[in-house]
Amino acid sequence: MSLAHRTRPAAGEPEGALVLFHGRGTNEHDLFPLLDLLDPERRLTGYTPRGPLSFPPGGAHWYAVREIGYPDPETFATGFRAAAEWLDSLPEPIEQTVLGGFSQGAVMSYALGLGTTRPRPAAIVAFSGFVPTVEGYELDFDDPPRVAIGHGVYDPIIPVEWGRRAHELLPNALYREYPLPHAIDPRLVKEVSAWLSTVTSALTSSRPSS
Repeated sequence: MSLAHRTRPAAGEPEGALVLFHGRGTNEHDLFPLLDLLDPERRLTGYTPRGPLSFPPGGAHWYAVREIGYPDPETFATGFRAAAEWLDSLPEPIEQTVLGGFSQGAVMSYALGLGTTRPRPAAIVAFSGFVPTVEGYELDFDDPPRVAIGHGVYDPIIPVEWGRRAHELLPNALYREYPLPHAIDPRLVKEVSAWLSTVTSALTSSRPSS
C-alpha cells in the first residue's frame, strides 16, 4: 500500500533509513523537522508517512483510540497493514531502518519493530507511547533491536506508567523521563541523536565489504 509521505534525502549514499510516525490527528509534516534534529549529518534517508485513517475531529490516524494501551483491533489492523506494506516498499532494507514516533507513532514503532511476523529494524525510538496489546497480534521481546524510550512525567494523555512498563519489557533500552506533559523534550532529542549516531555507525560497520 502506498502512503502519502515526505522524504528527506541523505547527504550522500544513505547508510539506512529513519522513519518517523506521527501522533493522533496530525500528518506527515508534524515530525518532519525532527529528522534533521535526530540525524543532523543526514546519514540516513528520512521518511515521515501519513496515517491511512481519518476520524473526528480530523487529521490522520493509525488506529482508533478506545482505551489507552489497547488499540481498537479492527482499525489497528488497517493501520498496521498499511504501514508494514509501505515500509516493505522502501529501498532501504528494514534491518537498516530505524523506526520512531510520537504517541500513536511510538505505538506503531513498537508494533512494527517487535511484531512476531515482522523483521527486526535497526532500532526503535519511542516518544510518549506504549507497547500495544491487541487481540491477534503478538510481540516478541527476545533479542530486541536497540530501543530508546522517552516519556513526560506529567503526561495526561498517555501516563508515564506506560513508558515505565515499556522499559520493564525492554530493560536494556535507553530510558528517560522528563518534566513535561505529552510532548518531546529537546534535551532528550539531543541525547537520542547521539545515541542514534552510534546505531548508524554500527550499521555501517556491519555491512559486508564489496
